[in-house]
Amino acid sequence: MTNPDAALSLTPSTADGFTVLRVAGVLDATTREQFAEGLAGIPGDLILDLSGVTFMDSRALGLIVHRWQTSLTADVKFALVGVRYSTAKVMWITGLAERLPLYDSLEAALASA
Repeated sequence: MTNPDAALSLTPSTADGFTVLRVAGVLDATTREQFAEGLAGIPGDLILDLSGVTFMDSRALGLIVHRWQTSLTADVKFALVGVRYSTAKVMWITGLAERLPLYDSLEAALASA
């Protein structure tokens, strides 16, 4: 999943039964397909660690919202950690920061599960 020459890296790991996908780099039109494939390749409970994201556009947010909505209907857990206003303003502009399951840390997300 990780390409050192790409503007985006996706690094999966596991913690307490969750797949944790660490996302680093730019989430925009140029990396949308890579991000979509990375999300699609992870079944079940997922925590997206966005602390390494340097920019996020509405296309990436759409993928995140789709995964969140899918998790609700599939009865699987989903959380976001490390989201920063400075790099993901689109979450606040759209009002989704108030609705999405955002946590300051991986530990906080795991504790809420």
